[in-house]
Amino acid sequence: MESWLTDGDVQRLALVVSGIDSGETLERWQFNVSVDNGTDGSVEISRAGNDENKSHNVIKGNIIDNKAAKMGKKTVKEVHDEIQAIIRQITASVTFLPLLNEPCSFDLLIYTNTSAVVPKKWADSDPCYIMNSQEVKLRSFTTSFHKVDSMVTYKEKDEWEL
Repeated sequence: MESWLTDGDVQRLALVVSGIDSGETLERWQFNVSVDNGTDGSVEISRAGNDENKSHNVIKGNIIDNKAAKMGKKTVKEVHDEIQAIIRQITASVTFLPLLNEPCSFDLLIYTNTSAVVPKKWADSDPCYIMNSQEVKLRSFTTSFHKVDSMVTYKEKDEWEL
């Protein structure tokens, strides 16, 4: 998975929550991943200290470019802050998501480019869309290499269930 992300092969991740008894998809958490095509794949991560004269730790890789945000680049702290905001929003979603009244399981669906090498044990799956659903867009976050848009789709309660 890490190599798919660093190579830009991942287009979307979906976490699907299904009822074990009913087999029905109850929630679908989707994270659309797009790669900034302006990068050459070579990125560096810097951890800036409080003093400008201090040396910076630099890691070469294909993950995040963490320089000044005004230049379209972010520090590790800025990226972490955005991820924490999404996690807080996901945690707060309990206030609007319907209560799951049956044991559940989850599947992770990974949408990749056709060039990605997929393990032989993995299988293709249907997208597990939910009919008569509600959709809530969540926060997005960006690094200097990836942009991630997120949303949750959930099964609407039938009138007689309210």
